[in-house]
Amino acid sequence: MTEAVAAPLRTGYDVLLLDLDGTVYQGPEAIPGAREALAAGAERQFYVTNNASRSPAQVADHLRELGFDAADTDVVTSSQSAARLLFERLEPGAAVLVVGTDALAAEVANAGLRPVRRFEDSPMAVVQGHSPATDWSILAEATLAIRAGATWVAANVDTTLPTERGLVLGNGSLVAALRTATAREPVVAGKPASPLMEDALNRSGADRALVVGDRLDTDIAGANAVGVDSLLVLTGVSTTADLLRADTLHRPTYVAESLDALNRPAEDAAVACHRGWSVEFVSGDLVIRSENPGAVGPRPDRSGAFLSVLDAAWRHPEFVRVRAADDDAHAAVPFLLGDM
Repeated sequence: MTEAVAAPLRTGYDVLLLDLDGTVYQGPEAIPGAREALAAGAERQFYVTNNASRSPAQVADHLRELGFDAADTDVVTSSQSAARLLFERLEPGAAVLVVGTDALAAEVANAGLRPVRRFEDSPMAVVQGHSPATDWSILAEATLAIRAGATWVAANVDTTLPTERGLVLGNGSLVAALRTATAREPVVAGKPASPLMEDALNRSGADRALVVGDRLDTDIAGANAVGVDSLLVLTGVSTTADLLRADTLHRPTYVAESLDALNRPAEDAAVACHRGWSVEFVSGDLVIRSENPGAVGPRPDRSGAFLSVLDAAWRHPEFVRVRAADDDAHAAVPFLLGDM
């Protein structure tokens, strides 16, 4: 009798809600293998980004330049969600002081509001999104407006932004400056707050969506905020060490090294004890051992070993360190061993 082949992870979902920076591309370059991995399925794919610096059309153009299949309407941005929040709170035609790009200002205008750049224009609200051109002068205008009582909406509060050169400061770092200057808190549109994810779910019409991203504090927390499954890929910001210490709000359903996990069986990326490994909690340590140490054959399953340790770490968050009980375990997870 032929053994049944397990279905790929992606077949359990009708829509993929994909993060961009650190998941699909890194700055101007596609992440290796991402195009091929996404092209292998038939479910609908929406690109959901916290970055408010570009319009959906600009984002879709960039994706197509990199070889991805993306229509303008497949892109959902935090600038769109921020504009929706402003529309719900303001009278038509109200002035909104824009801290961000012209693309963000265009979304404000699309919502029937009037984008301005000066406190003297009597803004009823401030909207803040990432722009590399943001400087002291526009932050000063926003400070005056917020201190005068204007509604404040932040497109996102990501403290960092992944680029091809590494992590640089994100919109959240400049939101922190205004928070310090005004002693106020913004309404947040982007992940991990729910508005962006809610808009993506509504736009996609998903019955069963899977959120795919690289950040525990935005993508995964955002998925958990709206009660949908998630896959964390280790191609961007969050690391294995971050996963081991993740609290319940930041724990994904699946974990994998790359987007190709979508095309492999779901159990391969599940956070559980995997075949061939056991993990015990002993005197404050997580001790991983191979169930067949020294066997001749392929190299130890690195992914299965890590997911087994991760499963134990979430059950025993008080653990101090990870230890290997044999050479196979040491070879599989050397990046975990020691104090965590």
